[in-house]
Amino acid sequence: MKALIVDDEARVRKAVRLLVDWEGHGIQEVSEAGSGNEAIELIRHNKPELVITDMLMDSGNGLELMAWISEFAGSVKFIVVSGHNDFELVRSTVRHGGIDYILKPIEAEAINAAVAKAVAEWQAEERKRVGQQQQNIQLNEIRPVYGEKLLSSLIDDANSAESSLRRLRADQVIPEQTTTVRLLLLQVDAEDEPLLQRFGKNSDLLYFSIINICNEFLLPHRRGTAFKYWGASGEIILLLWSGHEAVAELVERINQGLFHTLQRRMHFGVAAAGVLPQSLPGQYAEAGAAIRCRNLLHSGSYLHTLPTESHNGGGTRETSRLRFADVQEDWKMAVLSGGNEQRIAAAAQKWIDTLSHGGIVTPEMLEQWRSDALSFRERLLRETLGSDAGSVLTALIQDDRQHRAPNSNAYSFSLFAWRDWAVDLMSRLSRSISERQTKEKHTIGDIIKYIEQHYMSELSLQDIAGRFFVSREYISRKFKQEFGINFSDYLSKYRIDKAKLLMLNPNLKISQIAEMVGIHDVKYFSKVFKKQEGISPKEYRHKLSS
Repeated sequence: MKALIVDDEARVRKAVRLLVDWEGHGIQEVSEAGSGNEAIELIRHNKPELVITDMLMDSGNGLELMAWISEFAGSVKFIVVSGHNDFELVRSTVRHGGIDYILKPIEAEAINAAVAKAVAEWQAEERKRVGQQQQNIQLNEIRPVYGEKLLSSLIDDANSAESSLRRLRADQVIPEQTTTVRLLLLQVDAEDEPLLQRFGKNSDLLYFSIINICNEFLLPHRRGTAFKYWGASGEIILLLWSGHEAVAELVERINQGLFHTLQRRMHFGVAAAGVLPQSLPGQYAEAGAAIRCRNLLHSGSYLHTLPTESHNGGGTRETSRLRFADVQEDWKMAVLSGGNEQRIAAAAQKWIDTLSHGGIVTPEMLEQWRSDALSFRERLLRETLGSDAGSVLTALIQDDRQHRAPNSNAYSFSLFAWRDWAVDLMSRLSRSISERQTKEKHTIGDIIKYIEQHYMSELSLQDIAGRFFVSREYISRKFKQEFGINFSDYLSKYRIDKAKLLMLNPNLKISQIAEMVGIHDVKYFSKVFKKQEGISPKEYRHKLSS
């Protein structure tokens, strides 16, 4: 639970903090406000269950705050702490549903007793609210008036649409005389954790609440109905058969209801009206496209229609300019910079600047850019790590669960959140490439050291691969990348270079030198020596002595 202390004196707020046993009452978060107006803003954003407030404050007094809570945050419990023993103030507290009226100076026993009572009442009411909502869900499931399956089949099952319509008319869900209908699509943000938490993470309960709010504005006036669409997760459909022309006003009123109850405003895609039921599949597609093509930079708009260009089969002029290829090279250089934070941040910012340059950002564009960014990641891994890219990519994909991209269909939109996601994506990619390359350098370095220590023994590519737990192909590829020659040529060159040093000793025979550098066939030794130096071992030694 959360609590808010409201008083224009900091010392009083501090005293309340110290006197209340917050943990004992199950309150984990306590915030403060210096006025009633500040408290209203905090209540809107933090949504505390308990408010402890002073009465007389300069900017928004306790009476105004209590009245606001009663109207807009009715589930919040509040306690008044005041220095004024005024009967009218006490009566106002009781009238607005206050738990207690405590006089200053505050006594620990009195305020803890009031907090305990407030917490108990809130918990009891919350259990009742949840129980009632769950009961309503169960009732809703068996009431044919909502007929979600039948209503959904009007959209996604052309073969049964006519029979479903007859059943819905018989159940008086759709009026008998209705021939024209208009479809609105509401997409629920499935990743809105704070909202889901309020419903015990029960998404069905959340959908039911949203549908109920929508139907409060539809059913009493027989304007239409709202239902959970079975054809896709997270979608609620509104069918209007009355008042098509006032759809903007309707959406505004529904959003006021949603905000009053859930502190959320939601986006609606709307299609042109058509004949029932034939036009509904097309209307559903049009409303969905309108949601995906809405301009996220226009944050105050919640009713969306499909742009004219999209109706005609073309894209908007701004959308055509925005390509991931415009920033791809910057991303690549930033990732390969060894984790340089400034370069990565600059590349992410350029992406955001490019994205918003045309004045339009849509969920569809964000999804495409997210897809392009992930494709870029896979290509760069393959380019830099070759056959080892697969295991690194798998690890990054698993890590993506903890570093999800912002939801492009969220109720609110932030360019900064997408920028931060880009920074995180590039940073993780850069670290993965650097760590793997560093590990590979260490591995090749260890192989070189092993060759230097054991060149006089029998060495094969298979032996080295087994000793260092890598594939023969890996060793061959890395030797080619590092030295421009394969493993066997590198080993032969190293042995011949050692043999040249040994030839400075005139007491050593050629056959002995060949044995000492790990080549046990003197003829083969001579062949390898001549291939590298252009002359035979004897000619080389003679050249040294002359």
